[in-house]
Amino acid sequence: MDSRRDAAASFPGSPGRQRTAQGGADGLPWWRRVTVPFHAVVASLVVGAMVLLAAVLALQVSRSARQAIVEASDENAQRIATIINERVRRIVDPADASLRLLAFDPVASATTLPQRLQRLPLLAGLLSQNPLLASVFVGYRDGQFLLVRPLRDPQVRQRLGAPPSAAFLVQSRAREGARGLVGRWSFYGADLRLLHTGLRPEYQFDPRTRPWYQEGREGQSLTAPYVFFTTQEVGVTLSQPSADGLAVLGLDVALSTLGREAGGLRLTPRSEIAVVDGDGHVLAYPEMQQLVQQDGDQVRLRALAGFGVDSLGQVGRMVLRQGESRKFMSGGEEWLGLAQPLDALRGRELRILMAIPTSELLAGANATLREQLWLSVALILLLLPLGWWAGERLGRSLNGLALQARSLARFDFRRPERPLSPLREVRALGQVMDDMSDTIREFLDLSHHISAESRLDLMLSSVLHQLVRATHCMSGAVYLVQDQRDGLRRAALHCEDEEDQGHYPEFLGMAHFTNHAAPREDDDPGGDAEEGGVPQRPLRVQLRTREGQPLGLLSLRYAAVPGADLRSDDAHFRSFVEKLSGTLSVAIETRNLIEGQRKLFDAVIRLLADAIDAKSPYTGGHCERVPQLAEMLMQRLCDTQEAPFAAVSMTEVERYEFRLGAWLHDCGKVTSPEHVIDKATKLETLYNRIHEVRMRFEVLWRDAEIDYWRACMMGSDFAQQHTLLRQRRQQLEADFAFVAACNIGGEAMADADVERLAAIGQQTWLRHFDNRLGLSRAEIERLGGQPPGPLPEQELLLADRPDHIVPWGARRPPVEEGNPANRWGFRMRLPAYQAHLGELYNLSVRRGTLTAEDRFKINDHIVQTIIMLRGLPFPASLARVPDIAGTHHEKLDGTGYPRGLDASQLTLADRVMALADIFEALTAADRPYKPPKTLSESLGIMAGMVRDRHLDEAVFRFFLASGVWREYAERFLTPQQRDEVDLAAIGRMLAPAVRVVGDSA
Repeated sequence: MDSRRDAAASFPGSPGRQRTAQGGADGLPWWRRVTVPFHAVVASLVVGAMVLLAAVLALQVSRSARQAIVEASDENAQRIATIINERVRRIVDPADASLRLLAFDPVASATTLPQRLQRLPLLAGLLSQNPLLASVFVGYRDGQFLLVRPLRDPQVRQRLGAPPSAAFLVQSRAREGARGLVGRWSFYGADLRLLHTGLRPEYQFDPRTRPWYQEGREGQSLTAPYVFFTTQEVGVTLSQPSADGLAVLGLDVALSTLGREAGGLRLTPRSEIAVVDGDGHVLAYPEMQQLVQQDGDQVRLRALAGFGVDSLGQVGRMVLRQGESRKFMSGGEEWLGLAQPLDALRGRELRILMAIPTSELLAGANATLREQLWLSVALILLLLPLGWWAGERLGRSLNGLALQARSLARFDFRRPERPLSPLREVRALGQVMDDMSDTIREFLDLSHHISAESRLDLMLSSVLHQLVRATHCMSGAVYLVQDQRDGLRRAALHCEDEEDQGHYPEFLGMAHFTNHAAPREDDDPGGDAEEGGVPQRPLRVQLRTREGQPLGLLSLRYAAVPGADLRSDDAHFRSFVEKLSGTLSVAIETRNLIEGQRKLFDAVIRLLADAIDAKSPYTGGHCERVPQLAEMLMQRLCDTQEAPFAAVSMTEVERYEFRLGAWLHDCGKVTSPEHVIDKATKLETLYNRIHEVRMRFEVLWRDAEIDYWRACMMGSDFAQQHTLLRQRRQQLEADFAFVAACNIGGEAMADADVERLAAIGQQTWLRHFDNRLGLSRAEIERLGGQPPGPLPEQELLLADRPDHIVPWGARRPPVEEGNPANRWGFRMRLPAYQAHLGELYNLSVRRGTLTAEDRFKINDHIVQTIIMLRGLPFPASLARVPDIAGTHHEKLDGTGYPRGLDASQLTLADRVMALADIFEALTAADRPYKPPKTLSESLGIMAGMVRDRHLDEAVFRFFLASGVWREYAERFLTPQQRDEVDLAAIGRMLAPAVRVVGDSA
């Protein structure tokens, strides 16, 4: 301890801080030089303590009241859930019982419609007795079907075209003689007298395809609640097999009374209550008319998110356990949210959601709180004189400690000479200041070791050494929780005596962390002794993150003071060590956070790659397969000892940099339109426009028929006109078949085909409607502002119209050389238009399905990749990530894109990425515009690309020799693609191996 005092005495104070402490008041404004007497401070503290006490009491009372009210609300919520559960059972159980009885009824085994209609009184009586039944139906094994529906709603009657006195509708699919299986609708009155029946050829309903039939064949089933299309009510469908298993019977049950039931159970006037299903659809609400919304021709339940009740929407987004409540803000006021499960509909995740304004719940508690506030103010005024007197008495004894406190403020941790105070408390405070100086110095040393050492094991050893010194312990060890949290591993050990190492095994169970304060067999105070017979005592302290997650265990052994109160000694020493060990926890957590951030960054990159693959169902997996292939090939290049790659090596940082570049190589595809990437036909945009062209041929076909009949009516020869009609039809069929074939695309399109396409396009048809109606603003602008011509107007069968051309406008990409905005060095040719949708222009594409504009949109993904990645603040160690990701479309001869780099500018990483991207693209089996190629076909094509100096020959030869392609094929290619590969033949396809100078790594 003397050496520490000498070291502390040699520590110089900060001159700047000394001047501040001695003469800092000079030059300050007068209000900054004013000081407050100590007794005034103490009086203020007393008053403040009283205020705090009053506030705590008020808070406690308020919290207790709030808690009691919230608990009562939770109990009421459970009661409401029970009531609604019983209500649902009262609705569903009778229907369930009726359905079980119907399983034995002859209607299930009847084979003809007349036989089934004999049971109509039973089915109609069932529907009449239970107004919540929407329909009863039977599906038969051979596809026949019978449904009886009550016509209670006038709107439903009008929609179905029912006679005025009709009470029931029977919809059937049955075999009727030679006509086979036909659909029929029959309307019956309340007395079951047939009012009208008629065939419905369009009624092609097959019950065997419906979920209720398929699930009901296995046993009784219950569907999720949904909106009945006919009645607009919310309900469920019950189904089960007949007794003989030849049919499936079903009932539609309405749940329309649930909303009214829920409305009568509100806890407060403005409470909100609703029943929702697992998909977030609202099934019951006091205002039932809000549950259903019209979406085009479909009717469906409203989702809670778009229901318009913000308080219920917020409760629905909460994750609440059963019986749990939570407060939230909605509409500028505080609400209490509760949720309870409903199990009346078996197998369906239903919940009842409640939102209650706390202002209505806590009205009484707030009044009580105001009364306590006034009482507290009165007590504070009475005790203020007492605080003033006590402060004046205490202030006389603290002047001696002011000088030492001032020295500490100047970073002077030496122990000054000070007179002994007759006050025991002041003398004890001086000793505490001395100990505080030593502790601060120890913490400074700890901070130095934490900041100076990057390796976790070395840092732990250094910090543990300082902790043992700061706590005056005999030995110590640090244990870290293993990744699986199945035990603790010793990470650092500090023992001055080798015999003490036996107290610190290599591994400990998690029970040592959970029960760190419990005594153990080796913890006997008399078991070990220091010199002079002083017993050693163990101390274990948990190491946790700032969020309370377990990190490890700090284990120390210290010398117990003879004759001291061991219980008190342990408590104070443990408290000190726990606070001191927080520094160690922060150090461990900091390094874990650094590693966690790196893992998170990798996961975000993986997530981005997966999202790009998920955009298109045809290119899924590309962003994952290319990095794996690239890393496999780069690893083999680093491992080889053969020329010309014997000197290739990568550090861990460079490997990580390459991995990131590989995973991000297509991140710009987030901006690429899927309909261009996946363009399978020439006329495809967001849809295949061949349907428009076919409709024009249909118009010409119809015109030919009209011309034929017109000529016949004018007296022309019928036979001659019929011959001309037949020839015209044959010509139209041949022309359309040719146009459709051109739309598919292929390897090449001859000049004669282009000429024939243009000739077909010169045919005309009459348009009788204004072609400007229903257009967007952009389409109207592309028409050029010209007024429409008189109707009808002749149009070409195939044309490149002005509205087909989409100009660049203000969003012209900066990819051309010489563009001032092109600061990335792009050297690409920009097509004249942003898009050219002309029909002849697209159908005349010579190879494939893409126009020059389409191909630019696809190639633009690499431009966006470079722009996006150059905008990220990569550290210096990852500075090449944008280049690695953005050069896999460059070629050795300088004809690649987007920057036109040549062999002298491409690194080994760039060449590996280019090869991996091309090989994956050739072998991919998920492209709509090409069939998957076999291994031999793919490698042959790549050999041609090597001859054309698009790929690096040395890298390709190594790719063949290393067998990486075979390993990749086993993992990712189909068995049909993994054909026999003649490597010698592929080698002969290559030019003689010539190494380009300067194109190594």
